[in-house]
Amino acid sequence: METIISADHLGKCYGSFRALKGVSFSVRRGECFGFLGHNGAGKSTTMRMVYGLSTVEEGSLSLFGQSVFLTPPSIKAKMGVVPQEDNLDAELSVIENLEIYGGLFGLNRKNARTRGYELLDFMGLSNKAHDQVDHLSGGLKRRLVIARSLINHPKLVILDEPTTGLDPEARHLVWQKLRSLKAEGVTLLLTTHYMEEASQLCDRLVLMHEGLILAEGSPLELVKNHVLPNAIEVRMPMDHLPSGFEDKIISAGGEVLQVADGLFLYAIDGEGLWNSLDTWGVPRHACFLRASTLEDVFLKLTGRGPEI
Repeated sequence: METIISADHLGKCYGSFRALKGVSFSVRRGECFGFLGHNGAGKSTTMRMVYGLSTVEEGSLSLFGQSVFLTPPSIKAKMGVVPQEDNLDAELSVIENLEIYGGLFGLNRKNARTRGYELLDFMGLSNKAHDQVDHLSGGLKRRLVIARSLINHPKLVILDEPTTGLDPEARHLVWQKLRSLKAEGVTLLLTTHYMEEASQLCDRLVLMHEGLILAEGSPLELVKNHVLPNAIEVRMPMDHLPSGFEDKIISAGGEVLQVADGLFLYAIDGEGLWNSLDTWGVPRHACFLRASTLEDVFLKLTGRGPEI
């Protein structure tokens, strides 16, 4: 399968701060590839190199088979970008925002308007075409930014935290639209700190922390390779746990992970471990048994919970 992006040991410094420390990855045509990590992990720094707001200082970067130092206009013309912050023109109407943006890609006003209406229909914004941007909700603005990123029929769409701040209903709607784009063969490059978003959308992803890639794979592969299949969240104060409790978990074949003031237990036989808790002095009603998720991988590898 064609490789759209190939990065080899990318590095970046801002003064004495080393934001990227040798990041390598590749993105194949038609997939959704994700960067999962906290704010400050290096996700946005990597994205800025890809869409041309930052130079490649260390390592190498290839886009659509062309090696780049600073992404040229010819390659940018194949991309759509959804920035982390909405940067719409608040003084213009919804359709006018799309018309003007289309002009940046060489579309005349008629063609830009036609394309704009197509995208508003795709994003469920047709009835908002002549509304002022200032009158839109946060979720509608986010959908408009995504529509705008598609004005030039991009082969690659870069989405930097596309659903931050959206309510669950708006988030799911955006996810559905992104799935539709991928089904049409558009390659998606996504950064997020939402575990569920990464699980829902990404074919493959990397987990970043402090400028490094800690793990790579599909969401299912990451869970399978890094944590046991069942998790138990202990929802009681750590100082209330009986002496030797963690040793009993380990003796029973389980694993123990403490993150801040929270305790997580992992096991192959989660129900068997669950049934033993009462006898070990930890009431089951103070615990929660579930399947392990991508969030557990994140907790284990970074030692930190997600920032929501």
